[in-house]
Amino acid sequence: MKVLIGTTNPSKVKRFEGFLEGCDVEFVTLNDLGIKAEPEECGSTPEENAVLKAKFYSRYFDTVICNDSGLYFEGIPLDDPRQPGLNIRTPLGGRRLDDEEMIEYYSRLIGELGGKVRAYYLDGIAVCKGGKVYSFMENSEATKVSAFFMVDKPSDKRHLGWSLDSLSVNKNTLTYFVDAGNNMYDNVEEQIVLGEYRKRVVAFLKKALGLCVK
Repeated sequence: MKVLIGTTNPSKVKRFEGFLEGCDVEFVTLNDLGIKAEPEECGSTPEENAVLKAKFYSRYFDTVICNDSGLYFEGIPLDDPRQPGLNIRTPLGGRRLDDEEMIEYYSRLIGELGGKVRAYYLDGIAVCKGGKVYSFMENSEATKVSAFFMVDKPSDKRHLGWSLDSLSVNKNTLTYFVDAGNNMYDNVEEQIVLGEYRKRVVAFLKKALGLCVK
């Protein structure tokens, strides 16, 4: 089965290839199809934005997977304009930042917040197949277990497509996410939470796509 993944981010493609490893899925990307159009992401949660994107790109392809993420700093009200939320690349309603501009912006912001903040991601996923839309998102309390630190001094290493890994630090080892051998979540409780989350994502994707169902 060919599936359009609604992104130009190679790291996201690799992530979903991992989720569906062993299944009969061939991913095509927006770049592969020459798709330049973008949906208006006006949802209030990552899940709502993922649904909007999946519906939009379904006009180009029958089966689509889309993902949207929000970044949240603990200790800052959700309505604080400094809260990244769903606007990670367009902070404060400004223009879209490239990877290095993101590192510069968040390094400066975290410096203003004391040099280190505790952060977590909320992840929304949507599948559109044959005109039907299915979606998935964990709640914020579950994801907070896997929170991490972000610091104002970036590593000089980079993960293509995941620029903020250069500012993100394992809260147990205090090593950057981009460091060789670093495990983002190496606490036993975190590994359990991450493993269970992965199982739920994989189960959702398989059911929505009708793949590898036993």
